[in-house]
Amino acid sequence: MKALFIGGTGTISTAISSALVRQGWELYLLNRGNNNDRVPEGAKVIKTDINDEAGVAALIKDLSFDVVADFIAFVPSQVERDIRLFSGKTKQYIFISSASAYQKPLSDYRITESTPLANPYWEYSRNKIACEELLISEYRKTGFPVTIVRPSHTYDDRSIPLGVHGDNGSWQVAKRMLENKPVIIHGDGTSLWTLTHNSDFAKGFTGLMGNIHAVGEAVNITSDESLTWNQIYEIIASALGVKLNAVHISSYYLAECSSYDFTGSLIGDKANTVIFDNSKLKRLVPGFNATVRFDQGIRALLDNVLSHPELQKDDPEFDRWCDNVIENYKNSIKKL
Repeated sequence: MKALFIGGTGTISTAISSALVRQGWELYLLNRGNNNDRVPEGAKVIKTDINDEAGVAALIKDLSFDVVADFIAFVPSQVERDIRLFSGKTKQYIFISSASAYQKPLSDYRITESTPLANPYWEYSRNKIACEELLISEYRKTGFPVTIVRPSHTYDDRSIPLGVHGDNGSWQVAKRMLENKPVIIHGDGTSLWTLTHNSDFAKGFTGLMGNIHAVGEAVNITSDESLTWNQIYEIIASALGVKLNAVHISSYYLAECSSYDFTGSLIGDKANTVIFDNSKLKRLVPGFNATVRFDQGIRALLDNVLSHPELQKDDPEFDRWCDNVIENYKNSIKKL
């Protein structure tokens, strides 16, 4: 079996790439070659920019694939390009959408693939919805063999999954914990959230690859474990060996007083309770089961981050922002 991944070295795709090579797939990764240290031994790299459509077309002219998956398509124009490039050259095209595309606010906290798609708070999610609509239309008109995958919050061993962090990643929040500084948790911390380790995501994804029953379908791939944000932050602090010093601040307050896109990432996503029904995935991939509990995954993640200084990216601007927001919030409470 032969697959082409556009990207293939990101948080989600690295675990899938490694799994496929172990399973004996002939794997091509089409990317700019910026993360060669994450390319599994045995994969073949086509070094180019996917946005150079004519150049890509020339490079793959004599190639065809059982599966093409695009991990870096975010807007309809990129999907339109993929349709032009891969029509007639693949038996299955997998588009990585997002569970943030589901309606906000939710009419039912239990999310299935039939939950409506509508997110007025986040342009990222609306663009994913538009990509899905374009692909399904193409499937209906021409038979373009699309499978849509909707991941939720998937993490690996390099970046700590959190609700509130700056543009330079999440290390600064862990650093605040280690320094016993107050850490912001959005809302009251009791909404439920789902975190999925990328090795578990890879099990579901590889099971959909080459699966004729998945063509024309949209499928959630998440863990069945649900945790409150309070539990998530407590687990992280415990794994760091420190006591959590939490300050709960309204998601709407954070969105209003910040240049960070908390309207999209919180109001349009993480501030909502989400519990996913993975029944469809389990029908399509018999035996699928997410096995990495968050407390296990976070310990391995933190061991890796703490032993690799290059993953500890300081964010002094976000640190100052946290201090200012917390101080202003506490002062406003005192005035009541």
